[in-house]
Amino acid sequence: MFDVYKIREDFPVLKRTIDKKPIIYLDSACMTLRPVQVIDKIREYYEQYSACGERSIHKLGKGVDEEAEKAKKILRKFLNAKREEEIIFTKNTTEGINLVANAMEWKKEDVIVSSDKEHNSNLLPWQLLIPKGIRHLIVKSNPDNTFNLEAFEEKMNRDVKLVSMVHTSNLDGVTFPAKEIIKISHDHGAKVLLDAAQSIPHLPIDVRKLDVDLMAFSGHKMVGPSGTGILYGKKDMLESMKPFMVGGGTVIDTHYQTAKFEELPQKYEAGLQNYAGLMGLGEAANYIMRIGKENIEKQEKILNSIITKGMEGMKFRIIGPQDPEKRGSVVSFVPEKISPHEVAMMADEMENICLRSGAHCVHSWFNEHNLEGTTRASLYFYNTKEEAEKLIETLGKINELIK
Repeated sequence: MFDVYKIREDFPVLKRTIDKKPIIYLDSACMTLRPVQVIDKIREYYEQYSACGERSIHKLGKGVDEEAEKAKKILRKFLNAKREEEIIFTKNTTEGINLVANAMEWKKEDVIVSSDKEHNSNLLPWQLLIPKGIRHLIVKSNPDNTFNLEAFEEKMNRDVKLVSMVHTSNLDGVTFPAKEIIKISHDHGAKVLLDAAQSIPHLPIDVRKLDVDLMAFSGHKMVGPSGTGILYGKKDMLESMKPFMVGGGTVIDTHYQTAKFEELPQKYEAGLQNYAGLMGLGEAANYIMRIGKENIEKQEKILNSIITKGMEGMKFRIIGPQDPEKRGSVVSFVPEKISPHEVAMMADEMENICLRSGAHCVHSWFNEHNLEGTTRASLYFYNTKEEAEKLIETLGKINELIK
């Protein structure tokens, strides 16, 4: 049974007070809080192993290898990947996308297709390929900021090599129809990379059912350690790419002029790994599976509905669909007459409410729409109805101050 109050006992930050007031954390789209189970798993490495994996044959080294392998098995189950070698450890979503951009073989006039709401991490790597003759096409959203499937189909042809799309937007919480995007892409011979940083913590995702070719996400957005992430890829897709970052751990042997590279996934996992982080990431995936993605999604929609309804009549314009069911865990809004930063600062000063303000690393969309940014409340399963109501109460007070 889902009990949010019992769950909150796992999160040390939520037990803190500042100026005798509790912390109301509504910035999980940026970074989630961590439960004691993940913190303890990280500590376990430093207290019980604290040694090199992959290289050392002593007992401590073997212990590290065993724990890293356990983490990979958990993450394979978490994604329903076919095999462990399809799971590559990275330090975040950004690294995973950059790895793909630099590891795929490109030829002049290849086309990459993305949406108009891409995080800079899924925009800049493709921009850097343009001087090499690659074309990057942008699919404009519908007026309500939902995905325009018809406009996407019009962009597709046999020149498109890769469709690289955000799955759930950090700007407004809208989830794209990934299964339909993937089918259309495959019908045109294109591969698909999903930026799942904002979807993997919230939605049930089965990579085999989706039939996605590549998918990147971060640990710090799913109650895991910062500096951890995953690039999932179908085995044949990963084998078709060349190593990008190379060095220790990526090779079996070297001579001064040649090298013999490792098999998957090691050929993409260069250098000493963040072993404590990988163990913590595995525990984070376990924790989310115990909570249940269905419970997470349900709780977030309940809270989003409370906030959306409570904001009616205030001097704040919600970005994206007005139906909270279509915005999942995000309420992103533009205030009248004052800046998004002022709203965030006032909420923090008045009630210790942690909101995000700015362009959320989607500057291109804001520039296109002549907006400075938004104030964003982003929810997770550990947030309560009382916190949602306190946000509304606080926004109501700020609303009264807007002249």
